Amino acid sequence: MDLTGVSLFGIVVAMVAYLLGMLTIGFLASRKNETVGDFYLGGRKLGPFVTAMSAEASDMSSWLLMGLPGLAYLSGIAEPVWTAVGLAVGTYINWLIVAKRLRRYSAAAGNSITIPQFFSNRFCDGSGVLTLISALIIVIFFIPYTASGFSAIGKLFSSLFDVNYHLAMIVGAIVIIGYTMSGGFLAASFTDLVQSIIMSVALAIVLFFGVNQAGGWDAVFTNAKSLAGHLSLTLSHIPDETNLFAPGSTSPYGFLTIVSTLAWGLGYFGMPHILLRFMAIEDDNKLKLSRRIASIWVVIAMGVAILIGLIGLGMTKADVIAPLTTSGSSETVIIEIAHRLSTFGFLPALIAGLILSGIMASTMSTADSQLLAASSSVSQDILVSFFHLKLDEKSRIRIARVSLLIIAVIAVFLAWNPNSSVFRIVSFAWAGFGAAFGPLVLFSLFWRRTNRYGALAGMITGGAMIFIWKFAVRPMGGILDIYELLPAFLLSGLAIVIVSLITPAPGKEITDVFDSVKAGNR
Repeated sequence: MDLTGVSLFGIVVAMVAYLLGMLTIGFLASRKNETVGDFYLGGRKLGPFVTAMSAEASDMSSWLLMGLPGLAYLSGIAEPVWTAVGLAVGTYINWLIVAKRLRRYSAAAGNSITIPQFFSNRFCDGSGVLTLISALIIVIFFIPYTASGFSAIGKLFSSLFDVNYHLAMIVGAIVIIGYTMSGGFLAASFTDLVQSIIMSVALAIVLFFGVNQAGGWDAVFTNAKSLAGHLSLTLSHIPDETNLFAPGSTSPYGFLTIVSTLAWGLGYFGMPHILLRFMAIEDDNKLKLSRRIASIWVVIAMGVAILIGLIGLGMTKADVIAPLTTSGSSETVIIEIAHRLSTFGFLPALIAGLILSGIMASTMSTADSQLLAASSSVSQDILVSFFHLKLDEKSRIRIARVSLLIIAVIAVFLAWNPNSSVFRIVSFAWAGFGAAFGPLVLFSLFWRRTNRYGALAGMITGGAMIFIWKFAVRPMGGILDIYELLPAFLLSGLAIVIVSLITPAPGKEITDVFDSVKAGNR
């Protein structure tokens, strides 16, 4: 991508200012990390607005500004719209039924500061097996999830500045590691708040600028209508390989596929980086306000992201941006739009830099939370809780930071392939957490009879079925070709119920805490 001196300077100024701002927040937050509880949960002192926006910013990773528009650009609206509907419903229900009870239960169950610790304390698991298995699941699925974020940053900088993908990806990773290692959960939460604002501004600017460049809304939708199935909710568009604007062909997007796509919403019940926000709010009575803020923002953000895919296609038709013909290149559509804006002078270039910072924000706001959750699993859950290492607070924070660094380095290596699809990587990791943790979180909070044997069976069944269904069952096609989260979630829940019922009931110590939390939520 060729940039003029003025355009390049304006973009660089905006992006450097953004990156320095993130590092500054990390440095300031580091002063408040006196205990490991502060580092991983911010001392449970988040306000309702920060809770809402940091949760949704950490949720809406690089796929919001890259994966979702890219999918709409190339394949039409069916998959992104049904995905968005599932996520919007899942977001609202998660805030409605899980948030308050998890906040109170995690405090009542030994003041748990991580999800694995909550599971262990909830079921009085003295063996530490629940802690170990859940921590390993977090590491297994969060490392590729984090890698997808690093990959998105690499694509951004290499596409924009024509620099080496690997160098760009490493530089972006260093910034994320820097402010997360220094400031911990508070840094991640407050940078996520800033990043959510930047993402919102970026979406708005791209929307209005793109429509203008494409020739107006009529031109955008006329172009989309000319492509077979592009605006259908029951068909997927298959573009012509030789001509992006030929009618192309379609493949059915049937009822079963729609249901499996809506199952994205089930993933929310098991996302550690989102659940931690529920656990960290200072006043759980203000979660109602957080729920409204989060739900409204998610619906608007995803709707605009899908429109940007269609707008980018219209701009390509108007010969304003170059055609993007592969799944990997289509994910750079918002970058191409920002580049077009930067050609209009220094001030537009600054605004383009803000848009590109929004892409970084969507990536960084998720990657920082994932790094924290994964590092807490290694340092707090495995080394301290399972292996019972006796460490003072400073040593525990030091180990937490080292663990974070090691996990980040592994993620960098996994992100080495520049042709990987951000959307597909996120899809798999999302399914992993949704199936392994989602049913267990719900049963832990709402079914008194759940015991540690059922909890263990549910986690193992859900996590294993993600791999089995993805790589062994789904390739068979037909009615089995559904998103792996749905069958794995259902089988995990079934395993929890069956195993809990055929093994001894939980003891009085466990049920007394359950009853007290239940009474407090009425």
